[in-house]
Amino acid sequence: MSKWFTQGPYISVLGSNGVQREVELFWTSGKLIIYLTKVLHQDLKTAAKGVNYWSGVTTMMPLLGGFLADAYLADSPPVIPALKPCDDGICQEPRRIHEVFFFLALYLISIGTGGHKPALESFGADQFDDDHQEERRKKMSFFNWWCFGLCCGLLLGVTVIIYIQDNVGWAAADIILTAVMASAVVIFCMGRPFYRFRKPMGSPVTPLLHVLVAAIAKRNLPYPSEPDQLYEISKSDKTQGTRLLVHTKKLKFLDKAAIIEDRQSSAEKQNPWRLATVTQVEEMKLIVNMIPIWLTTLPFGVCVAQSSTFFIKQSTTLNRKITQDFTIPPASIYSLAAIGLVVFIAIYDRVLVPSLKRVTGNDRGIGILQRIGIGMIFSVLAMITAALVERKRLHVVEKIHSRVRYQ
Repeated sequence: MSKWFTQGPYISVLGSNGVQREVELFWTSGKLIIYLTKVLHQDLKTAAKGVNYWSGVTTMMPLLGGFLADAYLADSPPVIPALKPCDDGICQEPRRIHEVFFFLALYLISIGTGGHKPALESFGADQFDDDHQEERRKKMSFFNWWCFGLCCGLLLGVTVIIYIQDNVGWAAADIILTAVMASAVVIFCMGRPFYRFRKPMGSPVTPLLHVLVAAIAKRNLPYPSEPDQLYEISKSDKTQGTRLLVHTKKLKFLDKAAIIEDRQSSAEKQNPWRLATVTQVEEMKLIVNMIPIWLTTLPFGVCVAQSSTFFIKQSTTLNRKITQDFTIPPASIYSLAAIGLVVFIAIYDRVLVPSLKRVTGNDRGIGILQRIGIGMIFSVLAMITAALVERKRLHVVEKIHSRVRYQ
């Protein structure tokens, strides 16, 4: 019998834990450019550079955190406490030591994100049993709704929390975020008796190195006439929870790592640096095939970086008054992206996927690569629109300044 009905609520708990993290992370991201220019009095170029450095480190840290979680920690995410900046009415001009401590604290958040972000997401996916049809079906939409929850956290962070910070103070926002993260830890621990825990499988990088070293060492050996002659463990010997991959004809150079040498003894056959399995070779091929995808996402990362730096700074020059007593905070422009994501994810998962599934036969509606490609196209259109709007804005600013000088 599926354990979904007993574990399902605590999968939602993992989602709420991720939402609470996003509230803090995107509040920091949304207000950072304002804090650096208004409080630390940095120029826009230096501030934007600092935000991009921090965003880059925060994005890269999950690679290290995910490696440690998969290899040794079994997806147990660490938590870094929130921070409290100066809350005096008038702060003195920041000295160099102040900036050092500020960025040190900021990068501690990056370290915490590196352990928390990849572990929590994969830990949530581990709660679904791929061998159970109902749970496998629910897992397909899990990541859509996971992203939906994170966008809700983003929305709260760049609206409610930022409004409190602007109208009450930095200290009030920090206290709320501290309480939010503390409650996230408590909620996460409450679900511990109901979680499914996957045992650490060791370093995921080492088998890839085995394949590379073995392929280079046996580069002069001829290819076998049949793929069945390549080395592979039997299904009975495979570790529980792992899969055996089918041989493919791509990147045949790597297949040499699985060639069985006639002169090898049985002991030498078990040397992982000399002989790899077909599954390990196929895993290496998958990593190599992902390199073009990684490279094409670099321009997309440049587009995303604009939303947390120049877009927010540009919004400070806009007329943001809704009523005489209410003005939209500059960083809340981030909420437009969150609202768009929340609405589209719900429509995609509940409306488009069932419709597209009948046409394509794909349980996801359309393939993942197609989704990535469509996202890239929209990012190009967004940047074209942003460039046209900025051109018009600068024209209006120049026109107003010319009129003022004339008067």
